[in-house]
Amino acid sequence: MVQGYIHSFETFGSVDGPGVRFVIFMQGCPMRCLYCHNPDTWKMKVGDVMDADSIVRKALRYRSYWGKDGGITVSGGEALSQITFVTELFKKFKAEGVHTTLDTSAGPYRDSPEYIELFDELMKYTDLVLLDLKHSDSKEHKKLTGIGNENIIACAKHLNELNKDVWIRHVLLPGITDSEKQLTDLRAIIDKLPNVKKVEILPYHSLGVHKYESLGIEYKLKDLESPSQESINIACKILKAEKRD
Repeated sequence: MVQGYIHSFETFGSVDGPGVRFVIFMQGCPMRCLYCHNPDTWKMKVGDVMDADSIVRKALRYRSYWGKDGGITVSGGEALSQITFVTELFKKFKAEGVHTTLDTSAGPYRDSPEYIELFDELMKYTDLVLLDLKHSDSKEHKKLTGIGNENIIACAKHLNELNKDVWIRHVLLPGITDSEKQLTDLRAIIDKLPNVKKVEILPYHSLGVHKYESLGIEYKLKDLESPSQESINIACKILKAEKRD
C-alpha cells in the first residue's frame, strides 16, 4: 500500500482552484523559495503518514459543500515530490467523480522518458494544474528559489502538449519579480501556451515569518513590503490582458 507524508488539510479552501475545495498539503519540497510561507513543509519524512483511502474518506465528508465547481486540490510543499502517492490518490478521487487539481511549482519535473511516464500517468487523473511560474529568467529564478527554471518551463510546455487545463500563478515581489521586463518575458512564455485558461497574480505577503522564527531559519526578505496597488495593476495589465496580434 502506497502511503504519503501529509502536512495538513484545509477543509474549505477558496483560493486553490475553482469553487470550494478540500486541500491536501503534502510534505517535501526541493525548492527553497525566499518568500515561502510554509517552510515547515520542506522536509519530506515528517508529518502524518496516511494511505490514500483514509484521505478520500476524510475528504468526502465535506463533499456536500463543494457544489458543481469544487473538489479537491493537492498542494504542498511540492505535490510532485510524492508523485506516485498523488497518482494513487487522484485515481481514487476520480473513481468517486471528484474534480482534481494539482498545485505545483514543478521543481521535481524532469524531461526524461522515465519521469514523463510517471507524470503522464498522474495527468490521466488530473483535471486542472495550478502551475507556479516564479521568474522568467533562470539565473534570477535560482537566486529566488535555489534552482533554475528549465524544468519548470519544460513542464509547462509538456502540459500544453497534453492539452491539460492550466492556471498560471505568479507571486509579485517588489524589486524581484515586478519589473516590466520580467513580466513581459513571462507573458511571452505564457502566450506560447494556449492551454492556459487563467493567470493569477499573488501579491507577496510575510504572513509565514513566525514559522521561520520557530524553526530557527533566517527569513531573508524581512524588510520587503507588499507590492503597491499600482504595481499590482501594472502586472495585471501585462500578464492578464487579452493576447495581442
